[in-house]
Amino acid sequence: MELKTLRNKFFWPAIVLYLVIGLYLNFVNYSAPYIEIGVEEKDDKWLVSQLYYKDWAKGQNISIGDTVLNVDDGPIAELNQLKYKSKILSANDLTIMKPDGKIINIHIKHLDIPQQFFYVLIVPACYYLLTLFVAFYLYFKQRNTRLTDLLILFILAVSLAYVSSGVSGRLDGIGIIVNRTTMLLCLVILLHFLKNYFAFMKTKWMFTNNIRFFYLMPLIGFILACIGTVFPASNDILSNIVLFMFLILLIIILGILLISYFKYSSPQLKILLSSIMIPFLPFLFLYVLPKILFHTYILSSEISSLFLLLIPFSFIFTQLAERLFDIEYHITRLRYYVIFSLLFTLWFTVGLYFIAGQYLRITVMSGVSFFTFSSLVILFYVKEKVDYRKRKILFSTKGDYIHQLYTAVDKIGKTIKMDELLEKFAYEVSVHLELEDVFVLTYNYDTNEFLTNSGERILIHPDTMDDIRLGEIRKIDKIYLAFLHQDVHYKRALVLGHNNTIHLKDEELLWLELLLLYVNNFIENTKMVEELLEELKHMKQADDGQLPWLNKLLWLRFEEEKYQLAQELHDTNLQEQLHIAREVDVLVNAKDTTDIQEKLAKIHKQMVDSLHELRSYCENLKPPLLDTLGLNAALEKLIRKVQERANFVLIYSIDRLYLEDERMNLMIYRLFQEVLNNALKHSYATAVEIHLKEMNDGFEIIYSDDGVGCHVEDIIVAESMGIRGMQERVKAFNGHFYIDSQLNQGMSIRIAVKEGSETHDYHAHSG
Repeated sequence: MELKTLRNKFFWPAIVLYLVIGLYLNFVNYSAPYIEIGVEEKDDKWLVSQLYYKDWAKGQNISIGDTVLNVDDGPIAELNQLKYKSKILSANDLTIMKPDGKIINIHIKHLDIPQQFFYVLIVPACYYLLTLFVAFYLYFKQRNTRLTDLLILFILAVSLAYVSSGVSGRLDGIGIIVNRTTMLLCLVILLHFLKNYFAFMKTKWMFTNNIRFFYLMPLIGFILACIGTVFPASNDILSNIVLFMFLILLIIILGILLISYFKYSSPQLKILLSSIMIPFLPFLFLYVLPKILFHTYILSSEISSLFLLLIPFSFIFTQLAERLFDIEYHITRLRYYVIFSLLFTLWFTVGLYFIAGQYLRITVMSGVSFFTFSSLVILFYVKEKVDYRKRKILFSTKGDYIHQLYTAVDKIGKTIKMDELLEKFAYEVSVHLELEDVFVLTYNYDTNEFLTNSGERILIHPDTMDDIRLGEIRKIDKIYLAFLHQDVHYKRALVLGHNNTIHLKDEELLWLELLLLYVNNFIENTKMVEELLEELKHMKQADDGQLPWLNKLLWLRFEEEKYQLAQELHDTNLQEQLHIAREVDVLVNAKDTTDIQEKLAKIHKQMVDSLHELRSYCENLKPPLLDTLGLNAALEKLIRKVQERANFVLIYSIDRLYLEDERMNLMIYRLFQEVLNNALKHSYATAVEIHLKEMNDGFEIIYSDDGVGCHVEDIIVAESMGIRGMQERVKAFNGHFYIDSQLNQGMSIRIAVKEGSETHDYHAHSG
């Protein structure tokens, strides 16, 4: 409350002052057109010596050498503007006498001079109103921070400095005072803002901490402007002093940013530097420096100060846009759209010149080209918004949104309990969106109340969520509400508290929408798992037989295995048998019996090879020696077959095991079979070791090779090289599976199983 009261004390007086001064400045701008006619006194007559708007003067029949008699129904000698310089800066009416004695009365309208109408009237007024709107927006919508306060004061000062530039150009006393004061004030506020911004970024400040002493400079500017108003003859000298102070402040600010940028290489400082330097360069080199050094200017203050309009809004981007939208993305898209719009505008302008150039003035063609260019840029942005709203297409320079979505889904999907799932989901959203107040809200239809995943009771009318469809995100009061899941007993929604301080960007909303759809499926699957576990628990307690669904699942798995085996035999051994049959049929019906013995020998070899392959299938399905001679004999035969095919040295040892569970013998054989097949196909090793060791109440298999190795995470995620199959076999017997491998450093595997173990934990480690 104290902070809000403090903000009210500075904000509303600043707004009232801004309104009063701004209305006066705009009134002066609109009071009379800006014409800037240079005059010189000769023989008590004021003769036209210079014309700024030559096209307008020519249309009004005003020429150099004409005598100006009256300005706004008063003698020119009484014109206050002549006290400062020999120019008629603004007027509604002029009385001109031509050299031949002809008197011309000229009534001047704003639209008679399009240049001054645009630069002096329209743009300053629009900028004045836009700044007022932005100031209110920052005050009511953004956080109550010191940075926002300084930003509001900064944009108000820049706006008054810009609007007053046209009024000071008319040599209006109040306009001169406001212009010179706010020119210095906006830079001092900017310096103050930078000091606080560096503290916010936790970056060391490169300048003095006594920023308040610099507020004496706007006060000095105010005093000098008042002196210049009272003593017009000193106005030029005092103006140059103010411009020199402005230049000093600007150099200090740019120096701080340049040194900090090269020292810290921060992207935020890069944006700050660009947002200050680029707009100030035209004003500095085309107006300030020429005015100080040569007492003239290349571009007038009205035109060159147009570039300063970019500064406050650049700062708004650096402070607020990161929560509104992706700055880097919009800069990239703007560059992209500007290039396309500029190319088309150039093509259009060239065509317009050749088709109707002789009928159009340069100003008209320039206006049409500018309108075409700006319209195209706006059209591109509108198209992008339509694409996002209608088709969910979004371009972004940040390539990590898909990765972050994948990571979040992967982490959430590993949970097996509903409460854990909802808690993990809220945590991932909170981390990615950088929000603290994120939770899942559950409405219980039985008790008609809302509960959060932390147990806190919250009262929200159920109708609030009835209109929200699945996956929709809606901003309601001070929260974002996202409908997550609904079933017979519960209705769930994700709540993101923002307190009017943050706004989710389009890419963040799209990320959240996709994640909501994934989590909705996760909830359904988790419910099914919990129901199945509960059913198994009841079955175990009741000591009942197998469940019908379990019998059906096993039957389907058996049928799937038989189908895969049939398909593999059909594609290999059966095709070979058909080929042999065709060749025998050819020999039976052949009339030429020469070389028949050689052909029969070839067919006989093919049949033997086919029989060996078929026997290999049978041995893989059921090792022949395992039931008759035991595990050791079966493993010895398997190892001999591997040695016949291997290009590596195989070192092995096999302890004799005494296992009560005969199923373990088949499991051990399959593990040997799988790990040796992997060594043959993938290891490219020169030496392989495998050992079967007896342990208390169990056994241990130790494997190692010096092959190419791999990243353990890759083979586990990709389920490659049979690792997942071995893991599942070991897991079925409540064993432990350890794997360690590095690229080009071989692989080692250790499997440990205890017979009759009651443990249900399972680990797959990578060292």
